[in-house]
Amino acid sequence: MDRLRHGAGAQMTELIVVGDDRESDDAARRETCERNPWGMDLSDQHVYLQIAAERLSIVRYVYLVQIEDGIATAAQRASLEYADAVLIGWPENDASDLVTLGDDQMKMVHAQMREMEEYIAKFRAMEVKNDLEGMTDVLIRVTERVAEVRRAFQPRFLLPTFAEIRRVVQAEWDEDMGRIDIEAGADGEQVRQETLEEAAGDGDGDNQ
Repeated sequence: MDRLRHGAGAQMTELIVVGDDRESDDAARRETCERNPWGMDLSDQHVYLQIAAERLSIVRYVYLVQIEDGIATAAQRASLEYADAVLIGWPENDASDLVTLGDDQMKMVHAQMREMEEYIAKFRAMEVKNDLEGMTDVLIRVTERVAEVRRAFQPRFLLPTFAEIRRVVQAEWDEDMGRIDIEAGADGEQVRQETLEEAAGDGDGDNQ
């Protein structure tokens, strides 16, 4: 949780423009320098996978703590199960089915990681306000970014979409709620019958 609080909102890439007149007479050359908020060696592409998994795991844990005392709504259940589905079987950095990405693909990964951190910053602010509805939506957004990172590096591992998870969870939730309603109705009818029987017994006693 501390890692979430200390790292939340730190964007993965900060673009720093550097002029270099030594390389060109026509115009200053520009280059991009990355700022590394995680303090990890990013020379291995697959480290981004590790970072993404750790960040999502922390967000998921913080969210779970927030909702565990109540009865989770269908949306809350679905957001948690979506995060679980994306994290399940997470590969090690040296897994044989991971691929090496080209420059364009790495730009996409950088963008997804940056957006992930931006959403984590929003999640942190919502946590302070106890905005569970907002946290639910942001957990989904964080998970979507992490899923894209995993798809890039592990393309043969099929991941579900949130819509697919939501349909299944909604059906299960509706079934659970229907069962609760039936049980509540049965309990209410039992109480009514017991009340009537007690009233009838009291009436018999009075007549005697």
